[in-house]
Amino acid sequence: MKKKLTSMLTASVALTLVVSGCSSTKESGTNTTGASATETTKATESKSTSPVEISFWNMFGGGEGDFVDQIIKGYNESQKEVTVKQLRLESNEYYAKLSTALSSSKGPDVAVAHVDRISPFVKAKQIVPVDQLATKVGFDLKQISDSNIKSVSYDGKPYAVPLDTHFHMFYYNKDLLKKADLLNDDGTPKLGELTPDGFKKTLAQIHAKVPDVQALAVNTPYFQEPFLNLYYEAGGDLLNADLNKAAINNDKALSVLKFYVDLYNNKYSDLNDKTPWDSFHSGKAALWFGGVWEAGLLLNDKALNIGAMPLPAIFGSQTHWASSHLLVVPSYVTPEKQEAAAKFMKYFSEIGGKTWGQAGHVPANSVVTNSEDYKKLPYRSFFIEAQKTVKFAPKTDKYTTIITTVSESLQNIIFSKQTPEEGLKVIEKQINDILAN
Repeated sequence: MKKKLTSMLTASVALTLVVSGCSSTKESGTNTTGASATETTKATESKSTSPVEISFWNMFGGGEGDFVDQIIKGYNESQKEVTVKQLRLESNEYYAKLSTALSSSKGPDVAVAHVDRISPFVKAKQIVPVDQLATKVGFDLKQISDSNIKSVSYDGKPYAVPLDTHFHMFYYNKDLLKKADLLNDDGTPKLGELTPDGFKKTLAQIHAKVPDVQALAVNTPYFQEPFLNLYYEAGGDLLNADLNKAAINNDKALSVLKFYVDLYNNKYSDLNDKTPWDSFHSGKAALWFGGVWEAGLLLNDKALNIGAMPLPAIFGSQTHWASSHLLVVPSYVTPEKQEAAAKFMKYFSEIGGKTWGQAGHVPANSVVTNSEDYKKLPYRSFFIEAQKTVKFAPKTDKYTTIITTVSESLQNIIFSKQTPEEGLKVIEKQINDILAN
């Protein structure tokens, strides 16, 4: 669920702007003597002690939004130098509005972005490197995990502060697995041989013994993610090393697609399930490759009796898809507000990360993930383990167009409009056309 918030300038802000403008005009045309000198001194002192106000754009709704609200409130109450005012936008319009703001130099002072979205901003010099800003406010970027820092670095400079890594975990319904005779005494699943055929045997057993549920709910509406999980496990890449050609039309991708098609054909998964996340949550599926952001919902409710572990290495490795939320500072922001934004980013990472970790995302700050409070959260040791083998998107400013195209073409394959072989040829050509233009 996402909350809809409408942002508008309040009358008080508009009045403040008018008053300050009038005051400035009056002072410039008046001799400063007697009472007016005192007033000027007080105004100067007030200006120097008033907090710097920065605007913070993000797209977090629902439970995530509640955690962000807590972090902002905590920061604003923790000091008097900076005041953060947030603008929350709908996720489906967020990047269009952020791109327009960065292009027009009118928008946020600090903003959230995903790691696979910042390459165009870096190329256009619309966001600033954060290393010197971090040093200025005493923020040690070495606290951030190496994989996160590398994901936002261009020509050796980090252009964002990573807040987290988010990816998929392997969630399992213990009650349903017990009915299928696939639950160990310690509450972990019996998965059998971790190969495509071995995993299908496990699903077949669930299907046979608990036929009224899906053995594995697959995120068909966003199929690019479960596809990339297993394709990356198999050692695949979307692009070649030079990032100028497609590298997806191969036996690895073909094997993964055929694997998923088999799941649908054998009724282990429901191709027409438009809300598989709800199916798993409501006990209508035994297994689920679900986001870490679902941890609060799935793992905190003991009545659900759900467990979690890293994705099984069905295709040979633990490598899997991941993304990351970042904080970026636009280039048009004044030095004063850039420094204020850096102070907020430091707080969000070091202190807010403790709150953010409760949302399920794995905080990028190692001080947070090494803390006892974080480790006490359910299954977080597995989350940390899974974070070590993530694979981020290739660093191309055309990634958004590429993944959108891939997503649409994958739908054609799984809904049998094209064979996997035909579909991969189409995807290869589409990617190469995008890169060529």
